[in-house]
Parts: sequence; C-alpha cells; structure tokens
Amino acid sequence: MTDAPRPCKEHLDLVGFKYPLTHLTESLKRQRKIKIVAIGSSSTIGEGDIVPFPCRLELALRKLYPGRMIDVINRGIIGQEAPEELSRFESDVIAEAPTLAIWQAGTNAIFHRDLYDPPAVAGTIATGVSLLKGFPTDVILMDLQYAPALLGVKEHDTRLMVSLISTVARDAKVNLFPRFALMEQWYVGDGMPLADLIDPADSSKLHMSEWATQCLTTALVGAIRDAVGAVPGAPPPAA
Repeated sequence: MTDAPRPCKEHLDLVGFKYPLTHLTESLKRQRKIKIVAIGSSSTIGEGDIVPFPCRLELALRKLYPGRMIDVINRGIIGQEAPEELSRFESDVIAEAPTLAIWQAGTNAIFHRDLYDPPAVAGTIATGVSLLKGFPTDVILMDLQYAPALLGVKEHDTRLMVSLISTVARDAKVNLFPRFALMEQWYVGDGMPLADLIDPADSSKLHMSEWATQCLTTALVGAIRDAVGAVPGAPPPAA
C-alpha cells in the first residue's frame, strides 16, 4: 500500500501579490487571447523528467478561466542568468506581446558564483523590469529555490540574492513570487524533509521534485487568482 500524496500548502499569506495584475485582469474580462511568457533558466524550461511550472500553469489557468484562450510560452534556457536572458528580451518576450511576463532569475548567479556578481545581476534584473514596464505587460519576478546546492557555504550569497531581487520588485512596484521563502516554509515551518523538495534523480541537488513543482504552481495560480479577483462573465472554475 502506497502512502497518500502529501497535501500542498500554498501559503498564500506568504506568496500573495502586493499589486493587481491589471493587464491580465482586463484581458480576462474581455475574453481576449492571452499570452503569458515565462523566461528563465532550467527551473523554467525544465530539467530531467519533471514537467516544469509553465506547462502546469497553462493547464491550471485554462481550467480556472474556461472559455479563455490562454497560452504560456516557455522561454527558459538551461544555465542562463539575467544578463543572458535580458539580451533576448526583444525576441523572446517583447515580440510575443504578452499580457504577463514571469521572470525566474537569480539561481545561476549563485550556483555559478564564479561567473556572476549578485549586485550586478540585480542591476540587470532592474533594467529588464524597467523595460517590461514600458509595455502593457504585468510582471512577476520569481526568485531562487531553497535547495541544498544553494545552501551550506553558499547560503549567505543565496540570501543576499533573494534580498536583492525583493528590493528590485519593491522599488519597481512589481509582484514578487518568493519561491525561496515558500520552499523554506515547507521545510522549516511544515517539517517536510528537504530531500522531498528536490528531484531525487538530480545529482546537482538543485532542481525541484515533482511534488514541489506542482505545489509551487498551485501557489502561483492561487496568487494570480487572488490578484485578478472576480472576472465578470466567467463561469465558475471546473470542479
């Protein structure tokens, strides 16, 4: 007899957004075709056999808002960080004219610490966010994962990067999805073994497990749902 799946605690009090998703809300009200672009590194494109969050997000939003044409375009590239990602904003994000852009950043600045300077990476993120805000696009920043590869001797730098991304979001008045804090809450607050949050097939001890990826997506959908609020004319979510 197998164990029942561990329930997902979304902790919306922790991950809930500070700002409305104005452009996404308006598009949902008008039942317009909606494009969401997710840009980032391996956490975005996916690693191993774990289906990444953009694919899950698309399915969840289509279920939450039936009758809407919602596409989540995955623009992740393994190993990249904000400088490389910003260089392809024009072709990979802006050209898609997205209603919402989700930018996952900061992980490789620490995982490949010899290649990047966290304050410089934060400056690049700030530049990219400023660029996106010039378009009719809502912005969500997603920070690092709470993973063994980013803890231990790297924990100080990791927490610095988390803090820097939070400051960028605050100063730019864009929403932050605090992945690091959410995963730390699962581990420290909820008592979930850290090993269960990480893909057991990943020797780098960096990438999230099936359960963690799905629960993170559920929390992200919850934060989006609460920021959007009621959508006039939308049928209730499917059971």
